[in-house]
Amino acid sequence: MYQPSEIPIKWDVSTMLASFRPKSTPRHRLSRFVTKEAIARLLKIAVEQIYRFECWAHILYVHAQGMSRFVSYADFPPVVGVESPSGLDFGYWKRRMASLKERYAPDFWVDFYAERFREAVSVAELLEWGELVGVVKLMLGAIGLESLRKVYAQEKSLLEHF
Repeated sequence: MYQPSEIPIKWDVSTMLASFRPKSTPRHRLSRFVTKEAIARLLKIAVEQIYRFECWAHILYVHAQGMSRFVSYADFPPVVGVESPSGLDFGYWKRRMASLKERYAPDFWVDFYAERFREAVSVAELLEWGELVGVVKLMLGAIGLESLRKVYAQEKSLLEHF
């Protein structure tokens, strides 16, 4: 039996580097846009039905009541309160739309933004959401964009007069 001091140790730097595994995977850059509200709207379930979600390196894993589903980060619309979308983000979204053979973002994006407009508690918050929609407006269809403009105008009028 070997004593601890007698165990032969062979150090091979090339083997050590080849077997290096990071403790955690880097987060996907679109993961900053993932919210429970967006997940619920995308999957057409109530927010309360979501137990948890796991942000993996390339995909999101959602655990909800009666379902477990993988979801692409590129399915989620940008949100206020995090870094604004950049060119690389638009590339991910365009690639996702092309893989689904769609020209525009999913319809639930319009519903998601309309709901954010309705939930705004101040004109300043509404303006933030409106500016964000202005950044991604080319990804929304003309009909969806027009409906968002109507909701925005209606909510702005309500907030200013009440």
